[in-house]
Amino acid sequence: MAYISLEHVVKRYQMGEVVITAVSDISFDIEKGEFCVIVGPSGAGKTTVLNILGGMDACDEGVILVDGQRIDGYSQKQLTMYRRYDIGFVFQFYNLVQNLTALENVELAAQICKDPLPAEEVLRHVGLGERLGNFPAQLSGGEQQRVAIARALAKNPKLLLCDEPTGALDYVTGKEVLKLLQDTCRKEGMTVVVITHNTALTPMADRVIHIKNGQVAKVELNEHPTPVENIEW
Repeated sequence: MAYISLEHVVKRYQMGEVVITAVSDISFDIEKGEFCVIVGPSGAGKTTVLNILGGMDACDEGVILVDGQRIDGYSQKQLTMYRRYDIGFVFQFYNLVQNLTALENVELAAQICKDPLPAEEVLRHVGLGERLGNFPAQLSGGEQQRVAIARALAKNPKLLLCDEPTGALDYVTGKEVLKLLQDTCRKEGMTVVVITHNTALTPMADRVIHIKNGQVAKVELNEHPTPVENIEW
């Protein structure tokens, strides 16, 4: 059985009298320890899939299995626990607490988890050992995104979900952040899912899921993923 499995998942939104189907009968698998890229144009349903996978949104139909657990039937309390203990989130905009230092931002996440990693150690791992006492306003965009990644990693999650993690960054910094995510997957054996509209990033993934108009257009497996430093776009 796959580590993550979505089977015939449907998500609809009601806008007044209009019903919008954001995700229409999506099915795919992701194996444990894979670096997976979900790619597609804006409005294709990528973020909806990520939100459902992360327990931030519920599906209307279908089955969602994560590590053998059916999360589609979870209550609100169970979903809260799932988000808290099992999922690490990295967003396009860093969502750091502005009046806390880098170290305190990471410690904040670690406080709500069962088996957190040491905050200082994780920040050193992402290359911010010299920035522990800095506030977000004293950090560059790339450094702030590294803090956000460290905050997610410190939770020691089963699954790291990243929604356009380089969207607010320049080319060079974006590459560094993607390399950090790729290295984390390889060295720690963590399952990483990255959402992007940039098809040039697909060679770096073990598995590429193409989403179009709320459906899976195709799934590709890369037997020999390309290191991100060798990819140009």
